Amino acid sequence: MGEESQLIKVRLEKLNKLRELGINPYPNDFKPKDRAKYLKERFQDVSAEELERMSIEVSVAGRLMTRREMGKLIFAHIQDSTDKIQIMVAKNEVSGETFDFFRKLVDLGDIIGVNGRLIKTKTGELTVLIRDLRLLTKSLRPLPEKYHGLKDVELRYRRRYLDLMMNPEVRELFRKRTRIIQFIREYFISEGFLEVETPMMHPIVGGAAAKPFITYHNALDMNLYLRIAPELYLKRLIVGGFERVFELNRNFRNEGVSSRHNPEFTMLEFYEAYATFEDLMKRTEELFYQLALEINGSPKVIYQGYEIDFTPPYRRINFLDSLVEIGGVPCEILRDRPKLLSFARERGIELNEKDPRIGKWWTKLFEELVEPKLIQPTFVVGFPVEVSPLARRNDQNPEIADRFEFYVASYEVANAFSELNDPLDQRARFEEQLRLREVDEEIPPEIDEDFLLALEHGMPPCAGEGIGIDRVVMIFTNSSSIREVLLFPHLRRKEEL
Repeated sequence: MGEESQLIKVRLEKLNKLRELGINPYPNDFKPKDRAKYLKERFQDVSAEELERMSIEVSVAGRLMTRREMGKLIFAHIQDSTDKIQIMVAKNEVSGETFDFFRKLVDLGDIIGVNGRLIKTKTGELTVLIRDLRLLTKSLRPLPEKYHGLKDVELRYRRRYLDLMMNPEVRELFRKRTRIIQFIREYFISEGFLEVETPMMHPIVGGAAAKPFITYHNALDMNLYLRIAPELYLKRLIVGGFERVFELNRNFRNEGVSSRHNPEFTMLEFYEAYATFEDLMKRTEELFYQLALEINGSPKVIYQGYEIDFTPPYRRINFLDSLVEIGGVPCEILRDRPKLLSFARERGIELNEKDPRIGKWWTKLFEELVEPKLIQPTFVVGFPVEVSPLARRNDQNPEIADRFEFYVASYEVANAFSELNDPLDQRARFEEQLRLREVDEEIPPEIDEDFLLALEHGMPPCAGEGIGIDRVVMIFTNSSSIREVLLFPHLRRKEEL
């Protein structure tokens, strides 16, 4: 029998002993009135003599994290959702029965409720001197070994509850994630945007180029697709008369898992009537500057050794210029397919030779040669129309779209454009996409006729943007992997490892 199995056996024996004694190991009638963090904030600087004089009675519940016995005294720490606080069980302050109960039947990892009086120990640590205590949950498994078990990244992700239990910095990270999302939501509401919810299951794939997850609706006898983007539904709302809308929700893409990608991820999409992509650049600068001040107290954020400065204005660079100036692609070969192919091969970059769109080649080169070097906040503008099927053509150069992508710390954080509202142009682009599906399987397999019908009723000029929330959280929490900022990231089944 392994060491852990032996520990579990002992705990099961204690569980049976509790029940023999008529003690419910899982009651639900203890109501803690205090939280560890707030007790420490309020009373940490109060002297031992003053605490004694004040005689403050408290009631706290939490998980038993440490314990050490010193004769007739037992010191321990319990942890609630806010912090840890020390408790002291003194034999002369509780009944002998209570003292022995705590010493013999309560284990590390158990959840207990305590009532007692605040004191300071000789070392100056704020402590609850126990008057009485109750077992609230008997843990049947031991706490993980702190300095080894919880260093195992796979274990941390797979058993996030243990990670949260043992690592306060992880709990703080997810609190920060919540604050980030809450701030973004409040920003858009304060700017007059209406928060909406659009379908998660779509009858037709659309709004982006990605592989969908497919499900089946029995009653309707039809396939449905978990959404890859909410764009086409949000634009329908603009047609319907809502001039400013946003949605903070999940998208799903049946693609690879990496440090930057998870099949299920959180996106913000917002649409603003009578705005252009240039207006959204200004809004993006405003949003990220205010977010940095709110979350970090400064426009400067440290990410993986880089100091990222969110003070506007942000750098702007043309897409093709970035390939030349940052990516090192000779200007004279940009439109020369054989030479461009040779250039890519020399650098180990694989291009889809069957794809007739030179813009798709450019974007692949951009991803490999330019993205990793975009550290400070940067807007990349001037993307080809052939890789921007939902974006408005530029008035001066119809070969490019009124579109930008926003990069921070080498991550594509946002994608935005002035929206295409010409229904005939949109239909022509959808039809062209379908002709190319043999060389690009990520292209949606059919045209969304209902969306085109909506456009034919007239969509006001507008601009829209999608922001990857998980990547934003990565940057503001200095996390190198998307899995660090998802409570339950997708992992391969354990039996398949």
